[in-house]
Amino acid sequence: MKPEEFRKHAHQLVDWMLDYYENIDKFPVKSQVSPGEILSKLPASAPQSGESMDQILKDFNELILPGMTHWQNPNFFAYFPANASFPSLLAEMLTATLASQCMIWDTSPAAAELEEQMMNWLKQMTGLPTDWAGVIQDGASTATLTAILTARETKSAYRINKEGFNNGQQFRVYCSTETHSSVEKAVKIAGLGKSNLIKIAVDDSLAMDAKALEKAIAKDLSAGFIPLCVIAALGTTGTTAMDPLEPIASICKKHEIWLHVDAAYAGTALLLPEYRWMIEGIEEVDSFVFNPHKWMFTHFDCTAYFVKDEEALVRTFEILPEYLKTQSRGKVKDYRDWGIPMGRRFRALKLWFVIRSFGIEGLQTKIRKHIQLAERFESWVLDHPDFEIMTKRTLNLVCFRYHPHGISNEVEINQLNENLENSINSEGNIFLTHTKVHGKYTLRMVIAQTNVEEKHVEEAWGVILSNL
Repeated sequence: MKPEEFRKHAHQLVDWMLDYYENIDKFPVKSQVSPGEILSKLPASAPQSGESMDQILKDFNELILPGMTHWQNPNFFAYFPANASFPSLLAEMLTATLASQCMIWDTSPAAAELEEQMMNWLKQMTGLPTDWAGVIQDGASTATLTAILTARETKSAYRINKEGFNNGQQFRVYCSTETHSSVEKAVKIAGLGKSNLIKIAVDDSLAMDAKALEKAIAKDLSAGFIPLCVIAALGTTGTTAMDPLEPIASICKKHEIWLHVDAAYAGTALLLPEYRWMIEGIEEVDSFVFNPHKWMFTHFDCTAYFVKDEEALVRTFEILPEYLKTQSRGKVKDYRDWGIPMGRRFRALKLWFVIRSFGIEGLQTKIRKHIQLAERFESWVLDHPDFEIMTKRTLNLVCFRYHPHGISNEVEINQLNENLENSINSEGNIFLTHTKVHGKYTLRMVIAQTNVEEKHVEEAWGVILSNL
């Protein structure tokens, strides 16, 4: 493609992008295609000769767009968000243009130093300990694996990296029954074995029972196991339950166990001083993760991972082949040594754009607004005789279900709610997902999309009622 052709199509695409956002709520939120429908429309083999960009863009609109679920639609209330914003989008355009591989300081000094400062900004903005070190990871799943690997190496005096598992030691990792599935995956990848992940019972609020944790650790110690790591969740995936950090931290300190905190979604709420209660006891934590790409209006992927012991992290992952030796080694942060992949995108740029464009006050205003909209939705559920709230609301996730008066059979109620969810999503006007609370099918309403307004929440409630 020649430069002038690129200029033409780039301007064309910017116009398309803005039109898309201005009309995004006219698309079905959840794609309405059937399994295999897109695949059946795609050519079975690649073209022998190059095709025009006009034809490629035409096919994008006609073939690809109908198969997309529109996460930036303000009627998206499912899962947790993967929020974007215009400042972040502009930064992503620059990142793609620079196309830098930011694995070490020498390959892009500005990328490394901006990342270092963005992590410092986030610590200040969220109330995390100022002496911690931070790095941007691609996701909380990777961060959790990173934490478990670092815990494994520090506990074994870095022997396992060198020699592997060869002395019969069995490490234990603990999390609640409500913790994200990425913990189980990380335990398997780290070579610890799925059977050594101990899931701790939860209390009525679905938060980890600290007494049950202590009992499990004591039982494992008496059986010859080695307690390695506890994963505490600040905002579980299903219901945003908050594990009690202070007592868990005290237990971990007593038994010299690595404590990792997964605040992937809820961590953004720490920008609000009134939610700093979530991290009481944070001084005893070893690692902490939250995702600006969920609720801080920064494009996926951008995960903020913090550690108390920078040296332990680097010792776990560093490797120095001849081709990566530089004169700056030891004077700067080479972030390829701070995690699993060597290759790294320039993720800090979009974070810089977002924080500077919104300002702390702008971010706080939007986050508070989302919480207030959730309060409003919760009040409508409480006021309706055939609906009920399933868990105490902590932030901007409302867990509720349809429970018609006179029906008490839980199997029947579960089926009613599953049918309601499927009916709502099949229309495509809004998108909801579900969880189970004590075995009860529960609908989740996450009010967090960047551009969601009260009218969207009101319309969503209307859609729910119209599908009864």
